[in-house]
Amino acid sequence: MKVDIIIPTYKPNDTFCLLLQKLQEQTFVVHRLILLNTEERLWEEAKEKYPIEECLAALSFPHTILHVTKETFDHGGTRNLGAKESEADVVMYMTQDAVPEDAYLVEKLTAPLDSNEDGEGVVAAAYARQLPNEECSIVERYTRQFNYPDSGRTKGKADIPQLGIKTFFCSDVCAAYRKDIWEKLGGFETPVIFNEDMFFAAKAVEQGYLIEYAADAKVIHSHNYSVRQQFHRNFDLAVSQADHPEIFARVSSEAEGMRLVKSTMKYLCSIGKPYLIWNLGWQCVGKYAGYYMGKHYKKLGRRRILKCTMSPEYWKRIWADNGEQAENE
Repeated sequence: MKVDIIIPTYKPNDTFCLLLQKLQEQTFVVHRLILLNTEERLWEEAKEKYPIEECLAALSFPHTILHVTKETFDHGGTRNLGAKESEADVVMYMTQDAVPEDAYLVEKLTAPLDSNEDGEGVVAAAYARQLPNEECSIVERYTRQFNYPDSGRTKGKADIPQLGIKTFFCSDVCAAYRKDIWEKLGGFETPVIFNEDMFFAAKAVEQGYLIEYAADAKVIHSHNYSVRQQFHRNFDLAVSQADHPEIFARVSSEAEGMRLVKSTMKYLCSIGKPYLIWNLGWQCVGKYAGYYMGKHYKKLGRRRILKCTMSPEYWKRIWADNGEQAENE
């Protein structure tokens, strides 16, 4: 089984260099590394600051760098570009800040995909467990544990009544896809502002395929988002949901969000830090405000949308394709 790793990059730094070093140490030998870099100028600047070239030269497998512009980058379309460049059996996506926790990441993540079978009951995609980094806040650390528990699970259509929206959960922070099934289902949606991984998982589940949460495949990846960043992130997330009523009209994500909030509050009290509920509350305000605005984005003017989103290039491209301008209506 050949596995290609595809990583979108934007202003890569020392964490990316560490990621490359960890990939070289993997027990499973990678077939090829495909980098999808946004803005060639920024790549050249990063090479002057960090030992990127040295890390790439140290790899025992070949690599390819494809440059795209910030205006043309798309969460689904750009990743599709990488998959089309690949001739492997499995395409494994990572982000530049997801660092393998050990040498078994590729081996453990791709094992559920090592099959030539097709049809219902076959695993189409697998995603890894995300562990918090050293700088991770207590609240975010618990959120990682909530979303990525230590027990793996295989999910399919029969799990929708119990798991709801979590049935379709998948994360391209670190996820692997069987290339033949990926192509059969049309790859990632494009253009898409967010959730290209989840939309593919939903499509696969509806076709009878399975999604594997490989808890023993682990990457270190977490963020301490500010309230403002939470707002922008959840705005884009909600836009993606509003554009896909075929999924979210029947399987709501709000209930899962409330379950996380209640569970986090209980956890903070259990460890003797109830005062952190105040910080949690402000984060929830930012998340919900962004989510609410995103769900109703069609009622907003273009200027307001550009203030709410973290992906202004996406909107400008969509409006330009429709012959519209970016200014307020």
